[in-house]
Amino acid sequence: MDLLNIVKDAGIIGAGGAGFPTHAKLTSKAEYILLNGAECEPLLRVDQQLMERFPDEIIKGLEAAGRYIEARKAIIGIKGKHKEVIILLRQRIGALGLSNYMEVMELRDIYPAGDEQVLVHELTQRIVPEVSIPLKVGCVVINAETALNISKAMAGNPVTETYITVAGDVPQRLTVKVPVGVSIRDVLRQCGVENADDYAVIDGGPMMGSVMNNVDGYVTKKSKGYVLLRKDHFLIRKKSVSLDRARIIGKTACEQCRMCTDLCPRYLLGHNMQPHKIMRALSYNLEDVKEQQIAQLCCECNACELFSCPANLHPRSVNKFYKQKLAEQGIKYQPILMDFQVRSARDYRLIPSKRLVARIGLTAFDKPAPLTQVEFKPEYVSIALRQHIGAPATPVVAIGEQVKAGQMIAKIPDNSLGAAVHSSFNGTVTEIKDNSILIKVGSYV
Repeated sequence: MDLLNIVKDAGIIGAGGAGFPTHAKLTSKAEYILLNGAECEPLLRVDQQLMERFPDEIIKGLEAAGRYIEARKAIIGIKGKHKEVIILLRQRIGALGLSNYMEVMELRDIYPAGDEQVLVHELTQRIVPEVSIPLKVGCVVINAETALNISKAMAGNPVTETYITVAGDVPQRLTVKVPVGVSIRDVLRQCGVENADDYAVIDGGPMMGSVMNNVDGYVTKKSKGYVLLRKDHFLIRKKSVSLDRARIIGKTACEQCRMCTDLCPRYLLGHNMQPHKIMRALSYNLEDVKEQQIAQLCCECNACELFSCPANLHPRSVNKFYKQKLAEQGIKYQPILMDFQVRSARDYRLIPSKRLVARIGLTAFDKPAPLTQVEFKPEYVSIALRQHIGAPATPVVAIGEQVKAGQMIAKIPDNSLGAAVHSSFNGTVTEIKDNSILIKVGSYV
């Protein structure tokens, strides 16, 4: 079986991102394969520790993917501040005889260094065109955990677990390996919080993650972090503002200073993303949203909303509002240019990570979250059928069927983009819904 089908059968997706099925990235040829080890979201500590703990596996997974797509070069991008990990990776690349094929490049400690398009430019000096993907400029990007999962898949192990950082205003910050389908409450208990209802919980990083309405859900393959903060924390209050409220505030208070645009990562790469123009449109009650197509260039990194705006407004939310309106009307942005130049002021407008952390009130919690061994013993696991971009997986098991850890329980629908799903424990299927499979863990019943 070739690597593409190994990856496909293992159900590998972009770990921690949007969950794009990795096998789909291997269907094209590219000049570079890039490993995104930036992990620029404040407080999250997964990728840097995986690269330290499993350097050989990650290097081999990246190499295998790179050779498959016939990339002439593999580059690992990691922030220069992780000096010990960088030294280790370079040593292991040499020891594995890959120095002529793979290198480690140091990234600046900026946000959002892990944005795919920012990463491509930082590592190759190429600029991904508007509304396009890295493949357009000869690059394929995967992250550290995805490379680790590729290595595991080559050894016959599908994706049944993920690594998660639990951080924030908690007694114990830690990073843990969690079987897919374990309840989120079980994960949160590991940080010393017995009653998560006393907190607000951000699913993902503090910049791009969203505040959860409740924590009664289950871990998926793309879960990467949970940040717990008191409900009156600035960041929680800011993220809890509704779209309608954000529009009203923006309409009445935006002073058109254009700081949101001047510090926008995509604008600085030469794209036409200009949030201040989207904010301006609010004042005119425009019914025709076609003129606001540039909102579709927003990557929703939240730099404008949580760092740039001096009036504490909500440009990212307004961009999202217009994105929704454009989607409802079937309008898609049509690029005018295909050749882009970095703005001359870019190097002076990059957002330092430490300043960002201070701006969003997280300095006191910006501490290590060590990788910790935890054994989860759930009574049930709920395996989602849509943990990825694309169509939900189709169950291949029945209620009452006994399954083993690593067994495929749902496959990719025919002629669809998707990812296979596997059981994370031995057990018995007790329920199959449109969106999940419930498995009773332990002795067969």
